[in-house]
Amino acid sequence: MLPTNRSRPQPRPGRSWSFSEMDFSDPKRKPRYLSKILMVALLTAMCVVMLTQPPCHRRSPSVFSIHEPGVTHVLVTGGAGYIGSHAALRLLKDSFRVTIVDNLSRGNIGAIKVLQSLFPEPGRLQFIYADLGDPKAVNRIFAENAFDAVMHFAAVAYVGESTLEPLRYYHNITGNTLVVLEAMAAHSVKTLIYSSTCATYGEPEKMPITEETPQFPINPYGKAKKMAEDIILDFSKSKKSDMAVMILRYFNVIGSDPKGRLGEAPRPELREHGRISGACFDAALGVIPGLKVKGTDYETADGTCIRDYIDVTDLVDAHVKALNKAERGKVGIYNVGTGKGRSVKEFVEACKKATGVDIKVDYYPRRPGDYAEVYSDPARINRELNWTAQHTDLQESLRVAWTWQKKHNSGYGPPQAMIL
Repeated sequence: MLPTNRSRPQPRPGRSWSFSEMDFSDPKRKPRYLSKILMVALLTAMCVVMLTQPPCHRRSPSVFSIHEPGVTHVLVTGGAGYIGSHAALRLLKDSFRVTIVDNLSRGNIGAIKVLQSLFPEPGRLQFIYADLGDPKAVNRIFAENAFDAVMHFAAVAYVGESTLEPLRYYHNITGNTLVVLEAMAAHSVKTLIYSSTCATYGEPEKMPITEETPQFPINPYGKAKKMAEDIILDFSKSKKSDMAVMILRYFNVIGSDPKGRLGEAPRPELREHGRISGACFDAALGVIPGLKVKGTDYETADGTCIRDYIDVTDLVDAHVKALNKAERGKVGIYNVGTGKGRSVKEFVEACKKATGVDIKVDYYPRRPGDYAEVYSDPARINRELNWTAQHTDLQESLRVAWTWQKKHNSGYGPPQAMIL
């Protein structure tokens, strides 16, 4: 307590106190008051600095958020899926930096785990669980990462399912592509490799299909993909874009990683809509009692559909070559196929030989939205990208895929198997 013989001046009524009006007549108290003042000022300044800085400025930036000379950072949408995971594997092998975005609705976390185990080094691969239908999430991903290019695979992709759920296909394919394109424009990402499909051509009058073949898709899957293509092409023509765009229209995909690290693992509930190779393997494994071939009255040599089967290894090679050849302000459109059509009956016989199982085959009416004959003319991609399909032995591609399937008869396991 202060001595009673010392009086302190009283503040005037109605006025607030300020530090300058306080009585510091006791020399012993002055250092204590000054230290408090300095401490308060210092803490206030620190709080202001911390609160006004974005969170990313408070920690060391991720290598994924920095454009590094000599390193190309590729966003692979749908990279947990069949084709996307194989593409990510090839990109990583070729020393690209890769970010995978996938909502795991069709992809599988097991594929991500395989890629992470193969490329554990910091700055090589990151996985982001997100839905491309969420514009805010997509914009945040682009804001927090320094992408140099986008390889856009993410899409639902079953012709039969698209006729049952057309709105889902338009949202997932066309709508989500628009979201990705808007994020690219907002964050100045100038290179897009778009994974499209031969389904945009529909059922052409002439074979083989060239890039100039008119596009008249006959199912929602093909229509949604064509709409997405149109959006990309319209934006690429605008003065603001200055984009490098490559659109690859590929045909029926088969096969798997030759070293057995990745494969195709569709959801069990989607087997009836899936690729014929998956159905053949399910029949060979005894998962289903037999193979259902839909349509035997097409105007083809044996009455079944004719398709151009492209090995997934060749397909991702075409995507990487397209990425390496992409030029700002230019658009490239390419068919990716072998140039040779095979009937469904031919495919089934090759599958029987590849698996060594005499698969039971049942024949049913045509599937809605299917077309009789589709195969490519790959002359343009051969000429301009120096790409040619290397894995053209149908039975061998099926044998490689069968090797993976036998070891993974339940796929990679459920997506809940790993918590990120």
